Parts: sequence; C-alpha cells; structure tokens
Amino acid sequence: MTDYSTLIKKLRARMLLSQQEFSEILGVSFATVNRWENGHHSPTYKARRKIASLCKKYHIDIEE
Repeated sequence: MTDYSTLIKKLRARMLLSQQEFSEILGVSFATVNRWENGHHSPTYKARRKIASLCKKYHIDIEE
C-alpha cells in the first residue's frame, strides 16, 4: 500500500513547491494537502491519478 504522506512530501520537495503551490496544481485546498502529509486523510482517486502522473514526470517510484 502506498504511503501518500511520505510520497507527497518527497514529490513536493523534488518539485520545490510549498504545500500551497502543490495544492493549486492539484486543485485542492492547502488544508487538504496538509492533512495528506500528516496522515490524517488519503487523497481521492482523482487526486491519486494526478499525483501518479507527477511522480512519473519527476521519476519518483510510487511503490517505494
């Protein structure tokens, strides 16, 4: 199972983005990204597809 908390942190670091900037790219609120990174919630299916696309673009293995 994918650990989205770690994955999103790693992806944001690779993209050099703040949580706010990352949230704007995904079309979600800052609070939503914050909840994902803190492990309180998981991304929706739609957000997971966008995250997977960004991971592929930035050469991050989703299953790490």
